[in-house]
Amino acid sequence: MTSIITTTADLTDACARLAQHPFVTVDTEFLRETTFWPKLCVVQVASPEEAVIVDALAEGIDLEPLNALLRNEAVLKVYHAARQDIEIVWHMAKFIPAPVFDTQVAAMVLGYGDSIAYDQLVQRLTGAHIDKSSRFTDWSKRPLTEAQIVYAISDVTHLRDVYLKLAAQLEKRKRAHWMQDEMAVLTSPETYRQPPEDAWKRIGGRIRKPRDLAILVEVSAWREREAQTKNVPRSRVLKDDAIIEIALQAPDTPEKLAGIRMIPKGWERSRSGLDLIDAVKAGMTRDPATLPVKAPPRIAANGAGATVELLKVLLKMVSERQGVAAKVIATTDDLDLIADNDEADVPALHGWRRELFGEKALALKRGKLALAIEKGRVTAIER
Repeated sequence: MTSIITTTADLTDACARLAQHPFVTVDTEFLRETTFWPKLCVVQVASPEEAVIVDALAEGIDLEPLNALLRNEAVLKVYHAARQDIEIVWHMAKFIPAPVFDTQVAAMVLGYGDSIAYDQLVQRLTGAHIDKSSRFTDWSKRPLTEAQIVYAISDVTHLRDVYLKLAAQLEKRKRAHWMQDEMAVLTSPETYRQPPEDAWKRIGGRIRKPRDLAILVEVSAWREREAQTKNVPRSRVLKDDAIIEIALQAPDTPEKLAGIRMIPKGWERSRSGLDLIDAVKAGMTRDPATLPVKAPPRIAANGAGATVELLKVLLKMVSERQGVAAKVIATTDDLDLIADNDEADVPALHGWRRELFGEKALALKRGKLALAIEKGRVTAIER
């Protein structure tokens, strides 16, 4: 049973039915190419008995019944690669669905590869093929095409089978609790908050001096507020390269700003240009003691580089032997920190990750474990 919902009354009835089940699968279709915030167009939801398409752009529709379903802790919400879907809910309604199960994370825990695509996972687990040709169509146009409807529904109906198979495998291999850390990050409000004061962290570059960093912080925050207020992509306001150049040159007059090659002619005397100059001045007069701490480039100690490479080999061996994606066990940053410090506070040295990999990593560092090749495969030998 499939239906397209365009009224609040029909949505209320559908959500009441969906809430009678222990889980629902959820997906969204949205546009973001020309906006800062995602524009929600369609929401697909399926229970074991039905699937519905909610037209989020239908005139007069109130999505609160859907929000109530997403907040209902008696119903598990199943997504694939949930971050963008959850970000939409956070932006529009300021809450995070709970509880949540992400099939992409479950697939990594079970060894289906790093960040496996939905269509590939469906094919591997169910044998079904999904036509992705409608993925990048304009979901804001009405009426929806038949191809769009089929595609949208397939994203949540196949997800039911994927979830059931993955959940059974997690239970069989006693790995359900392995997902807890990943789900905690996924459902944390901090993951989705975008304070303008932190926008500078997204921009790399040659920023070293305190004054340059202060300007970077102030100008990045200004751009973030502009992009959010005008609901346009950050690059439409000012490109990253331009911000870095502004931080280095500190243009505190329209004439100096006009001298920067990446600034459009005449823009320096616009309202935005003058506001940008004010941000530069704020950075130039900012007390260095109030600046955020920028982590210095990590310089590996003598021999640490080789240690990290050995840890990478060990991680790949453990990943392949245990059937779990390497990135779920440890990141490259984790390995760098472990190479430098046996007491590093990283996930790889806590909980199930420590049992699976962390103890071996420390033993390798201490010379109590050796890596060898037997019959073409890397193996670990206790010394």
